[in-house]
Amino acid sequence: MEFTTLSAGVYNVSGNSSQQELKSWPYAAWECALIILAVGAIILSTVIGNILVVLAIFTSRALRAPQNLFLVSLASADILVGALIIPFSLAKEVMGYWHFGDVWCRMYLALDILFCTSSIVHLCAISIDRYWSVTKAVSYNLRRTPKRIKSMIAIIWVVSAVTCFPPLLKTNEEWKCDLNDDTWYVLFSCTVSFFLPCFIMIFLYCRIYRVAKHRASTVSHLKNGLSGCNSIPPGICYHEECLDQHNPHNSHDADEMDLEESTSSIRRFSEQGDHGPANIGNNAKLKRLSWTMSRGQQRRDRSISISQTRLQQLREKRLTFVLAVVIGGFVICWFPFFFTYSLESVCRGRCGISAALFNFFFWIGYCNSSLNPVIYTVFNRDFRKAFRKLLIRTPKRTL
Repeated sequence: MEFTTLSAGVYNVSGNSSQQELKSWPYAAWECALIILAVGAIILSTVIGNILVVLAIFTSRALRAPQNLFLVSLASADILVGALIIPFSLAKEVMGYWHFGDVWCRMYLALDILFCTSSIVHLCAISIDRYWSVTKAVSYNLRRTPKRIKSMIAIIWVVSAVTCFPPLLKTNEEWKCDLNDDTWYVLFSCTVSFFLPCFIMIFLYCRIYRVAKHRASTVSHLKNGLSGCNSIPPGICYHEECLDQHNPHNSHDADEMDLEESTSSIRRFSEQGDHGPANIGNNAKLKRLSWTMSRGQQRRDRSISISQTRLQQLREKRLTFVLAVVIGGFVICWFPFFFTYSLESVCRGRCGISAALFNFFFWIGYCNSSLNPVIYTVFNRDFRKAFRKLLIRTPKRTL
């Protein structure tokens, strides 16, 4: 048998019992090495990161809230993507053809759609859960039981299974295992798997931001309104909140506590001295003293108000950053693939989308499974503590 030297330097002899077919790899050796290293890093980060999420939830008491079952199911879907789907996608990408037969091709395509759709719909369900917990905190938290969360998770997997069923029925050509290109199915699967969940996520997270910002400004106005009582001369402000504000036990700053204690003592002494006409001179002195103390309290209140305003601004910036990371990471990873996939099913090659660009978007989508354990846990103090306990084993103290 005579072989022809290939540009890639690699060839594969394969075929049926009747013929031998020569196939070349689409990449040079160094390109294959870089692809394998990059995808290998994605696989390791996806599997290890999501396993840590599951272990953290099951080993930390602080993380055993019912809503964290969403993260367990999400991590399970992402682990399956990293362990069962990405390795075969890597083999197909590097070899340039499908080597594993038609039966596994159907299973591979169906499981790919199942796990990726489940991962995306889980993100949508988490946004719904967070929205309800913010807008209906009391009533929803009473109904947020493990049984209810498990029912929602079951619905997520059923919807994902319905989406992945058609690829099981379609046969593929030999050595090929391509995505379904039927226009009706592509538009249906892209809508269910991405566009609808994406719209719901963006809408709800924007609502969460507006509600949180409105509540923060309301609390700030209430605090400022109550702090205005300090500018009223002692002996006049008897409102319960104002009196509590002068209570030294409600202060966290030593200087502020001393100042409040002084004004509280002056108010009580002034009230006691107002009962007799012989104390008119003492009352005048007390008024001058209380005026001086109230001026100092006003300056103190202004500095506290500025600190509270800055703290509120920092919290708003943090909330904005967290929501931007959550939404941005999801959209950046998945939108290019689903947009080009649905567009190509309508254009049928007339839109000028290159195969290399589509492959790049295809792989960017898988990166979302490795980002999810970071995005949805790194901003949570309890998760950080649980990760430290899992990764850094401290030696037991000895007597």
